[in-house]
Amino acid sequence: MRFSVSLLLFLSTVFLGGCFSFKPDSRLREETESTKRIHHFVLCWLKEPGNLEHRKQIIEASKAFRGIPGVLEIRAGVAVPSDRSIVDDSFDVGILVVVRDKESLSSYLEHPLHQKAKKDTLLPLVDKILVYDLKN
Repeated sequence: MRFSVSLLLFLSTVFLGGCFSFKPDSRLREETESTKRIHHFVLCWLKEPGNLEHRKQIIEASKAFRGIPGVLEIRAGVAVPSDRSIVDDSFDVGILVVVRDKESLSSYLEHPLHQKAKKDTLLPLVDKILVYDLKN
């Protein structure tokens, strides 16, 4: 009984003293807003599989996407060879574009920098492209 009364007094003091807040703090709000993004994964299989120069051209061309409004992050690289049966390492180049939202993804896809890279680099060098868009 004595423990229950002590616990009740402690909890009352904590709540009345303002130690707990039911308003989300700014870090939580920023964290929540930063997780509402779209991750646009692009996997490319070259017309000349394994061609190092063509891989490099695609990776370099993707760097221009950093200048597109709404693009938060760009990553590009080559597949990591794997012996694991569940890992698809058959593609030559992977590109990750992180954007704010669906509207930013649409703007990115239609932007002249993206269209130029697609026309001048991707279409001439790539045999197959597979895209995954994830929202979190």
